[in-house]
Amino acid sequence: MVVNSVLSAGVAGVKNGLSTAQSAAQDIANLNTSTPDEPTVDRLGASNQDNAGTNGLDNLTQAIVDLKVGEQQVKASTAVIRTADEVLGTLIDTTA
Repeated sequence: MVVNSVLSAGVAGVKNGLSTAQSAAQDIANLNTSTPDEPTVDRLGASNQDNAGTNGLDNLTQAIVDLKVGEQQVKASTAVIRTADEVLGTLIDTTA
């Protein structure tokens, strides 16, 4: 049934969005706990030693953007699930 595959896609989108947000939050937490002399590598493979002229602001900015992307993905996937639920309810009402 098509509604089940739409529901599955919505749930997968929520899981992916949550994973993205969790990774971004972890990156933000790691930026706050590392010392300037301590090399770190974020999930994108960037080392804080690669950008010796920056103070981590670029990494923080990217992590915040990733966090917002995860949030928006969860919101969009939730809307997909809600719509599929409404369609399923309408189908059940029509066939009953």
